[in-house]
Amino acid sequence: MNAARGFPAFPPQRAGARFATSWWGRAWVKAMEDTSLDQVLLRKGRAYAKTGQVGPITVSPGRIAAVAESDYDTVVRVEQLTDAAWERFLDQVAAKAGHIAALLDRDMPHDLVEAAADAAVPLLPTVGDLEPECSCPDWGHPCQHAAALCYQTSWLLDADPFVLLLVRGRGQRELIEALQQRDTPAPVLSGVPAGAAFAMGVPPLPEPPPYDVPYTPPALEPAPGVDVTALGVLAASAAWRARELLLRGRLPELTEYQDRVRLAADHDLDLGLGAAVQAWRYGGAGGLDVLETAWTPPRQDLARAQALLEAGWEDEQPPHVESWRNRWTLGPLQLRYGRDGRWYPFTEHDGRWWPAGPPERDPSALARYEATEMT
Repeated sequence: MNAARGFPAFPPQRAGARFATSWWGRAWVKAMEDTSLDQVLLRKGRAYAKTGQVGPITVSPGRIAAVAESDYDTVVRVEQLTDAAWERFLDQVAAKAGHIAALLDRDMPHDLVEAAADAAVPLLPTVGDLEPECSCPDWGHPCQHAAALCYQTSWLLDADPFVLLLVRGRGQRELIEALQQRDTPAPVLSGVPAGAAFAMGVPPLPEPPPYDVPYTPPALEPAPGVDVTALGVLAASAAWRARELLLRGRLPELTEYQDRVRLAADHDLDLGLGAAVQAWRYGGAGGLDVLETAWTPPRQDLARAQALLEAGWEDEQPPHVESWRNRWTLGPLQLRYGRDGRWYPFTEHDGRWWPAGPPERDPSALARYEATEMT
């Protein structure tokens, strides 16, 4: 008896994500779409699938199930192959050594499906082979929830054709065991035996590359149609990204605008981004965010900051604060609370607030510093 296989819910997909890139996955989708009589429900199903409104999927012989939007129990049933049909299918797999190797490589050979069909073994579903069920009140066949489940199942089939075989009644382990009983040559797997690999022990890792080597810009010769200065900036940016990846194992996620500000700040480029460049130099993406975005912090964060501000002035009277969302104005100084938990100082120039220094966790440190500077 095959154990059911569980798959985690698919997260929302990017715009333009496709269903079924494999030929057998597309055949699955076609069987479902050709059965449907309602294109509106299919469109809803595609939207539900791409926006992650289907829960974890369970695949078992003859059955694919999930809980969809609003906790609807959704099932798609597929007829299982008979024992006799499985025997004929195993004959086709055993007839060519490359068939099982291709399946293990997560490929479904065309000639295997065609040979199985010639032996009256229908692996891929056609019109009417998929039987959807759903606890929602919609009478569509399939409803949008069952359609979404079928669309997401095509992704599972793309990744592993053994999912299709499991739905038809037998999974990978049972298939391999049945082939071994037929004295089918096992696929040749390259590598080192596990015992020998464990006996080798863990080899020492190489020393990490040096991170503190200063960047040396390449010597670029002028060339027709080539902006050498821009090319040098791009090379320096690539070096910075490589260093960040080595140091932290990941790159910060920047929008196109943020990356343009970063380049202008790092390379003194005149792109008309004065305040934004200054904010980036003081606080990076966090400094740029407080420059351009007002937001409402949690009350407990503001209460803690108020207590720090009052404590910082000890027995003196703290300055009057005009507060609005994440912005506190103390006369000529404005403190802006960032989403990173730090306060950023701003001073007024020509009727506009400009970044005035690096951020601090304690707003009183910024307020007292400014008061000292102005006396």
